[in-house]
Amino acid sequence: MGFLSYLLYPWGFLLQGIAIVHFIRRRPDNYWIFIILFLGAPGAIIYLAVEALPDLGLVGQSFKVFPRRKRIRELEAAIHDNPSAGNYEELGDLYMDDGKLQQARAAFDKAIAARADTPDPFYRRAVCAIHLGDAAAALPDLERVVAKDPDYDFQRAAGLLAHVYAQTGQKEKAEKLFRQVTITSTLSETYLNFADLLASEGRNAEAREWAQKVLDKKPTMPGYLRRRERPWFRRAKEVLKRLPL
Repeated sequence: MGFLSYLLYPWGFLLQGIAIVHFIRRRPDNYWIFIILFLGAPGAIIYLAVEALPDLGLVGQSFKVFPRRKRIRELEAAIHDNPSAGNYEELGDLYMDDGKLQQARAAFDKAIAARADTPDPFYRRAVCAIHLGDAAAALPDLERVVAKDPDYDFQRAAGLLAHVYAQTGQKEKAEKLFRQVTITSTLSETYLNFADLLASEGRNAEAREWAQKVLDKKPTMPGYLRRRERPWFRRAKEVLKRLPL
């Protein structure tokens, strides 16, 4: 290792810097920071090969920002001449992808006003409302979607409906639906929202069990799924840290 570090000098410091920046942004397992710091350049190379190299696929996604924003501008112009439900739905989807939730919500409002016969705009409008902290507005949309298709979006819609019940004070309905959904659903988001409900009622042991279920999935997950699930793993750890044993 020392000889390799010598060969890489002074590029080793650059590699370590890149590895540390990636570690801070992506937040993989904590042991990686020790490998980067104590093994020097070789440790940085190992880290970048194992953790950063697979993320190169995400770089391509970032380039989609430019065509997406171009398409947004095109739709914004086209809607003046053709304010169809389809155009508003597509515009709402693009706004969501771009993080513009208020604008997405308004676009779905108009799509629904023009044609209210599909669950998609109701569901997406509800997701926007949840992220904007307006659970009450999301409730009727999610009830409509789940009534039509209980398994919509791999049961995420039903899991979000349970979460919204909890957020609007309907805790008995929330728990009943959470228990029904989690019979077959393994979505980390649903597990953690259920844990939040249980914790709010002082049922800490049960809440910890559901948070732990999220972490228990990690060892058997393929690498690309573990990277995608990192935000949920972090949230699960925060729940476990917050709740007393």
